[in-house]
This record gives sequence, C-alpha cells and structure tokens, in this order.
Amino acid sequence: MKEEDKLKELFKGLEGTFDTEGPRTGHRERFLEKLSDTPRATNLHNHEKKKNRWRVFSIAASIAVLCLIGIGINALRPSLDEQVAQISPEVSNTQVYFASLIEDQVKQLKNESSPETRKIIADTMDQLEKLETNYKQLETDLIHGGNDKLILSAMITNFQTRIDLLQEVIEQIETIKNLKNQNNANSII
Repeated sequence: MKEEDKLKELFKGLEGTFDTEGPRTGHRERFLEKLSDTPRATNLHNHEKKKNRWRVFSIAASIAVLCLIGIGINALRPSLDEQVAQISPEVSNTQVYFASLIEDQVKQLKNESSPETRKIIADTMDQLEKLETNYKQLETDLIHGGNDKLILSAMITNFQTRIDLLQEVIEQIETIKNLKNQNNANSII
C-alpha cells in the first residue's frame, strides 16, 4: 500500500469526528489574556519596553550630540561684526558711534508718534530697515574680499543716509506739530 492510500484510509476513518464549529465569542480575548499571564509573555513584553526605551534614549542622545556639534561650530566661527572688526577696527568703532546716534533718533522719532505722524514714521522705519539690510550686505562683501576702501566708504555713507533720513523726518514731524498748534490756536480765536 502506498502512503497516499494510508492517508486516505486514515481520513475516511476519522470522517465525521472533525470539529467544524467556530470558536465561542471572546475566544481571542481569553487567549490573549492567558498568553499575557505566562512568564514568557511578560518577559517578552518587558524586553520590548526596554528596547523601545533604548530607541528613545538613543534618538534623544543623537539629537543632543548634533545640537552640541552645531553650537560648537557656531561658537568657533566669529560673528559678522567680529569679522568686520578684524578686517577694519575703525569700522567697528564708527559702527558703534553711528548705531548709538541712530538709536537715539529712532527713540525720539517713536516718542513723536501721533495719529498725524504714524504713516510717515512707519515709512521711515521701512526705509531704515532697507538701509540696514544694505549695510549687512556691505559687511558681507567686505568680509569676502571686495574693494575695501570702496565698501568702507559705502558703509559710512549708509550710516550718514540713515541719520539724514531720521533728522529730516524729525523736522517734518516738528513742522506738522507746529501747523497743528497754529490751526488749534486759530480755531480757538
């Protein structure tokens, strides 16, 4: 007899005794509950937790190392102002002087703010921002080896332009205030 015949006979003999019904409701939950109660399942679960913790810690450590490297690189590289000061210390001193003058005039300008002058002040601040952007570009050009004398002259001209702009706007605001006072005085009479 061949093996195939033996298998067929075995199945014929077992015919009708097979369990063909599905499992009862909740079988999966009961099975998982029993599975989780076993020590092996608990060990596997704890191992998974440890593995996940290790992943989280390794990712956090990697991020921390990258941040420290980035900070270290930035700390080693001098700032734009420091690089300009290395090229021309006079520019650094001049920059401090002009920057303080400009800052004082901007404060004065902001103190003069009123409904009549808000628009002119806002426009002036926009112009100052553009001039500051141009100045930063001049600093970058100076660092990257442009014509030093020409760039230094342009930097000083930029500061003078800002100061002139602020003085002109402050004068205009004074004129506006005087006209307003004259109109108010004429209205009262």
